[in-house]
Amino acid sequence: MEAGLGSLRLCPRDFWAMTPRELDAALRGAFGSRIAQAPPSRDDLAALMQRYPDGETHAG
Repeated sequence: MEAGLGSLRLCPRDFWAMTPRELDAALRGAFGSRIAQAPPSRDDLAALMQRYPDGETHAG
């Protein structure tokens, strides 16, 4: 919403009528094509999960 209503200054009617593909095209047209960072690989995710496991939190 911030990008559509704020950065692109679309009126709410036009913003809500857009499809996600149309919004993406409008943002690319206004700000250029930016390559998003790739998601972590399975190995990267496994390493992070091992390093930072979910567990019980103990309040001291």
